[in-house]
Amino acid sequence: MFRSRVIGSILKRNKAQSNNISSNLKDTASRRVISSSSSSSSFSSTVARSSLYGFRSLFKGNYKPSVRNMSMAASVGMENKEGLKLLVIGGPRAQKMVGIWLFGSAAWVFSMVVLGGVTRLTRSGLSMTDWKFTGGLPPLSDEDWFQEFEKYKQSPEYKRVNKGMSIEDFKFIYWMEYAHRMWGRGLGIIFALPFSYFLRKGYITLRLGLRLSSLFALGAGQGFIGWWMVKSGLEEPPSEYAQPRVSPYRLAAHLTSAFVIYSGLFWTGLSAVMPEPPAESVTWVRGAAKVKKLALPVSFIVGITAISGAFVAGNDAGRAYNTFPKMGDTWIPDDIFDMKPLIRNFFENTSTVQLDHRVLATTTLFSIGALWFATRKLDIHPAIRSLIGSTVGMAALQVTLGISTLLSYVPVSLGSAHQAGALTLLTLMILLNHTVRKPSTHLLKSLPQVAKTII
Repeated sequence: MFRSRVIGSILKRNKAQSNNISSNLKDTASRRVISSSSSSSSFSSTVARSSLYGFRSLFKGNYKPSVRNMSMAASVGMENKEGLKLLVIGGPRAQKMVGIWLFGSAAWVFSMVVLGGVTRLTRSGLSMTDWKFTGGLPPLSDEDWFQEFEKYKQSPEYKRVNKGMSIEDFKFIYWMEYAHRMWGRGLGIIFALPFSYFLRKGYITLRLGLRLSSLFALGAGQGFIGWWMVKSGLEEPPSEYAQPRVSPYRLAAHLTSAFVIYSGLFWTGLSAVMPEPPAESVTWVRGAAKVKKLALPVSFIVGITAISGAFVAGNDAGRAYNTFPKMGDTWIPDDIFDMKPLIRNFFENTSTVQLDHRVLATTTLFSIGALWFATRKLDIHPAIRSLIGSTVGMAALQVTLGISTLLSYVPVSLGSAHQAGALTLLTLMILLNHTVRKPSTHLLKSLPQVAKTII
């Protein structure tokens, strides 16, 4: 129902603009035929410069496009879009506004992931034993707090882990979980209101509207996934000696969903403000294509490693084998295949889950290092080269954070920094993949063989 309303609104708001564009194209068709060669060269140069809109500070050199030229490219592209499909219409101002909104929403999701990590590390996630989709006010009186505390006392976590906890200590973990939930609901508001405004203004194309509607639906579903996860931690553990904790499968689903939403928002924001990748020459485009073939599998490894971290968190595996590089006194623990069927070990066995994450993290570091080594002699855009270097540095920092977190027995500060580092590394890989995508046919045909250097 929501998606059909969005489609109807988009079609209604953009009908007049589409008619105007068609009329303008008919009126100026003859003039374009006459001036096709000169306009093609001018447009391609402008669009190429505009492609650095989102990250022009990544490198220093002779390619520093102005915001004015970038904006011109967006508006020119509406009239010369041979092979170029813009996600935002309405001119450069609309493009900038939508981009700011999408990047702001992505940043909000990033903060949600970090706050969720802090909530888990402080063992606050099971403090609220009920859930409402719309939320509600927190306890405001001593009687309200007493009632919430009594509910918590019925939970397995209180009985087995926090028995005897004071109400002041309970207030701390309650506020952590309450903040995490309300921060998520706040994201829904700051996403939905600008979305409605941009739809009314006619800035959103049908393709973008469908994509954003899907992300909004996934975000709404994230609340249900979160409660589904928390409910698993409110159930009695199978063993009387086991500590209550959420299902690692459900935690992985919750975190993976957040990563998907973040990636979708960030990629869409880049596509809105950078309709074309940075391309100054055919040689650089060919170099970018070679980088893309390597970047895609490396991105897959980065994503799998991040998801494996969710299983480490779900099994509390970070508090076992707090040594490195060995796991205790051995390189590989003896019990990694103790569970039956065998597949359970990779998701529920503490030893196996931590070993998997160590192997994947090491593989990620070497893969990114290999990406840098394989591309160091390629003739590629300076922005791409800077991105690869930044990704190598971030991968090294992330491994260092992971080892430090393990050796320090997972303190809240390092644990949350490690989770933020995973998302930062994923961000750089998304940016790299977006930057090395293929330019439009129109731009590609008009590029020189070699980039011109400004002295």
